[in-house]
Amino acid sequence: MGHLGALLFLLGGLGALAQICEITEVDSTLVERLGQRLLPWMDRLSPEQLNPSIYVGLRLSRLQAGAKEAHYLHSLKLSYQKSLLRPSSSKDGNDSEAKPSMGQLALYLLALRANCEFVGGRKGDRLVSQLKRFLEDEKAAIGHNHQGHLRTSYYQYGLGILALCVHQKRVHDSVVGKLLYAVEHESHLLQDHVSVDTMAMAGLAFSCLELSNLNPSQRDRISLALRRVQEKILKAQTPEGYFGNVYSTPLALQLLTGSLSPTVELGMACLKAKAALQASLQHKTFQNPLMISQLLPVLNQKSYVDLISPDCQAPRALLEPAPETPPQAQVPEFIDVVLKVSGVSPSYTHSVSVPAGSSLEDVLKNAQEHGRFRFRTQASLSGPFLTSVLGKKAGEREFWQVLQAPDTPLQQGIADYRPKDGETIELRLVSW
Repeated sequence: MGHLGALLFLLGGLGALAQICEITEVDSTLVERLGQRLLPWMDRLSPEQLNPSIYVGLRLSRLQAGAKEAHYLHSLKLSYQKSLLRPSSSKDGNDSEAKPSMGQLALYLLALRANCEFVGGRKGDRLVSQLKRFLEDEKAAIGHNHQGHLRTSYYQYGLGILALCVHQKRVHDSVVGKLLYAVEHESHLLQDHVSVDTMAMAGLAFSCLELSNLNPSQRDRISLALRRVQEKILKAQTPEGYFGNVYSTPLALQLLTGSLSPTVELGMACLKAKAALQASLQHKTFQNPLMISQLLPVLNQKSYVDLISPDCQAPRALLEPAPETPPQAQVPEFIDVVLKVSGVSPSYTHSVSVPAGSSLEDVLKNAQEHGRFRFRTQASLSGPFLTSVLGKKAGEREFWQVLQAPDTPLQQGIADYRPKDGETIELRLVSW
């Protein structure tokens, strides 16, 4: 009986671990500080700076911004409704006049659902039609033989399907089928370090489709693909506990916290991820508003899939602005950063002196002001990204990759990353 009792105790312990992924009991002060970082962004109401993910993240969190939330949603509605009345493209290249991308439009639909609104009426039907048209265009770009290439990304493709799903808007089986094929064959989704984000977004779309049963003829295939995505994400966990990297972990956890297939492996992976996130919060790792807005729901045991049936009456604590720290009078410390550009002729290498704590974008601006260096960026919800360096524009299926020399891709954008003294940053034009 003694051996039997020990066995039962062990099985009971394993059973306790085989539970849904939970990220609970995170220091509330750290969570509040995380939310406070979003407040200044809610004062930026120009069309190119409005970010629907901020609204979604707060509504799915334990925090609220009071009247500022309603004003922000009103600004989003005015901007996106106005964008639908504009011509398809702006030939003068003015980004502020451009129509929203597929990802931006999808996030706006998530924001409406976060306010317990279903799209409807003439304006709502136009939004839905526009997003469906984006998806159909991307489906055509992939092609019947799956050898083509998306104009955007499978991340945006999955986000588009998810946004329509939470509004109970069905997309054609053939549209879903392209995302299923990509997951089943992996090559489209697992090409680089951002694949965990893409897989997680695809998984969230599959989770919504499975729960809503909007494509019943694909139900079995959707369920299998969802399990495949979850397994791949678990295998991508690093020794530190992150899934892929620290910035892809929030979206991965959104998927895993909604898993309906509890296992010991899942429970252990989430415990490890929780410890890693706690450390990252203490070190103020998360500064980008998109990443913060993906993490806040996780800390409230929520995900984008919960927008199928959001709880708009749930109590949330009011956020107060962080107290301002008076500036200290001191001589600024300067650092030297070596900026290197490859993929152009002639090549470029130059040392730039900037105040300590400057962003990489500040480094690029300094180099532009004091030498022959030139660059251009385009705004996105995750921050500006490079479109042209030294007059060389990234062409179709090309992009300017930013690396820590000699060969480490940056995990942050140019507005978020802060180089260290003596560091070499390389800008490299690469094809994909």
